[in-house]
This record gives sequence, structure tokens and C-alpha cells, in this order.
Amino acid sequence: MKTLREVKIGETVKVVKITGEGAVKRRIMDMGVTKGVEIYVRKVAPLGDPIEVTVRGYELSLRKQDAEMIEVE
Repeated sequence: MKTLREVKIGETVKVVKITGEGAVKRRIMDMGVTKGVEIYVRKVAPLGDPIEVTVRGYELSLRKQDAEMIEVE
């Protein structure tokens, strides 16, 4: 399975699963990243951190560490 961190700029993917535990998983879900939602990868910072995505009509920046917890297809 591929994670959000591996997605290239300009791709749109669908969330399959969010791994991780407790507060971190809850924070990601509170930002609107839930199973079945589509995510468009807009930009990746020069050093790869953070990743800027569009989810549910708004822009969101995620750390690489958090993006690795989001499995996509």
C-alpha cells in the first residue's frame, strides 16, 4: 500500500486507512482527512517537509511524519 508521502505533485488519491495511535490519529481526522476522502497533492517543500494538499475544499499542510500514516490508493 502507498502512503500520502509517496504521492507525486499533481496527483489526486483516495484515503484508504489512517494508521497511528491516539492523539495523532485523532488530530489528522479532525483536519478532515478521513477514510474515503479525496486528497490532491499541491506542493512539496524543497526538503520534502511539509506537503501541501487540498482536502474537502481547503488547503492543508502536513508533516512527512503525518503523511506516512495515511494510506492511499
